[in-house]
Amino acid sequence: MRRSRSFSSLPLFLAAISLVASCATNPATGRREIMLISEEQEIAMGREYDPQIVASIGLYPDTALQRYVQALGTRIAALSERPRLPWTFRVLDDPTVNAFAVPGGFIYITRGIMAHLDNEAQLASVIGHEIGHVTARHSASQMSREQLAQIGLAVGAATSETIAKYAEPITQGMGVLFLKYSRDDESQADNLGLRYLRLTRHDVREMPDVFAMLAAVSGGGEGGRLPEWQLTHPYPEDRKASIERLNAQAPQDTAGVIVSRAPYLRLLDNVVWDADPRQGYFVGTRFLQPTMRFSLTFPDGWATKNEASSVQAMSAERDAAIQLTIAPAPSADSAQRAFVAQQGVQSGTAQRLSANGVASILTPFAAVAQGDTLRGSVAFVEHGGMVFQLLGYGPTAAWAGKQAVVDRALRSFAVLTDRNALAVQPQRIDIITLDRRSSIAELLTRRPSPLTADALALLNQVRTGEPLPAGTLLKWVVGQPLPR
Repeated sequence: MRRSRSFSSLPLFLAAISLVASCATNPATGRREIMLISEEQEIAMGREYDPQIVASIGLYPDTALQRYVQALGTRIAALSERPRLPWTFRVLDDPTVNAFAVPGGFIYITRGIMAHLDNEAQLASVIGHEIGHVTARHSASQMSREQLAQIGLAVGAATSETIAKYAEPITQGMGVLFLKYSRDDESQADNLGLRYLRLTRHDVREMPDVFAMLAAVSGGGEGGRLPEWQLTHPYPEDRKASIERLNAQAPQDTAGVIVSRAPYLRLLDNVVWDADPRQGYFVGTRFLQPTMRFSLTFPDGWATKNEASSVQAMSAERDAAIQLTIAPAPSADSAQRAFVAQQGVQSGTAQRLSANGVASILTPFAAVAQGDTLRGSVAFVEHGGMVFQLLGYGPTAAWAGKQAVVDRALRSFAVLTDRNALAVQPQRIDIITLDRRSSIAELLTRRPSPLTADALALLNQVRTGEPLPAGTLLKWVVGQPLPR
């Protein structure tokens, strides 16, 4: 029999918490703060999240670029306040302008933000900022505050069955990847990044240009696409001004500082620009995968997303979803048997289908999830030596109105035979040298690109009509416009 907790045990419970929630000295700031997360726990969390991030987004397949970022990050981290963490730096195969860190020293830089940076000093600014979040233990500090909130929730749950019913889902929803840093955290990470730039002798004057680039991208330079870094790192213009003030106050020792523009740009030569259609792309709601040679048509009006390990769609009412993944099974039959054998799954009569050049097994099912019954359909398709799982589901109340369109989408899996779709290639960055004095706008009249003059100027951190001297290295995007 489990012993119940009463109000009489609350003082002892809180006393125990006070012993755990001891103050620790922040290694980067020197401040005393409540910390419930140990360094060992930070490292363990980083090692747990790292493979999930890699599986979800994917690494950019360029060994030289990965080695370069790892070496640069390691050099900066070695001079930080926490040099013994298992520092890991990865370039993600993601076109968005983004960089982020998870506890334990795991730092992620997208190829999208690397494309927009102009030299190694700017990349060191971004990496240094993210290292600052780790050394200052910003995520660990936030999680400690969340844990204290959960402790209060646990006390209430022990005395109220109603609260206890909802406590578990609430606490499970507090994930480290969704923590938002405060403005103070961001300023502190900027200042720490500036400190690390000075220690590695990178030119600190390049750091404000990173914020200028972020402000320009968020201002619509690329069709209004907001950089992901901007979502959790607010007000780049204010941050630019702050760093410029700090630079003005510091001794102006610029002899021998590192900018390293040409070597950095040459590393970007032939890097994929924007989304890579070889990894799958959408034309309307039709998803085409030229490498695996298949297509799938999702319902009209549904939001779609292509990730490294899955393709997903959600209804406009957010009451039904479809997910395409690769099943770890040798055949469609074995995958179907494993699915319906799961605990809590009740399956209906399976249908064997043959259409669009493939054979599949479609099975209706019901499953209990968080007290509600989900209903759905799952199809397994053998194609190209792989087994694809197509899963559609929704809550019972909505399923009757969604089943027909979901099943139609699951049945739409087809062998892709269109030659143009199969031959599609990504746009890439071409590093060129100006043969004569030219502006971006003038050069575009002589050298085609799928980008506009304004977008190319933003990519190179120059003005569209600004004359650039002969011999200047430029990032130029080449290739055919992406299918839409």
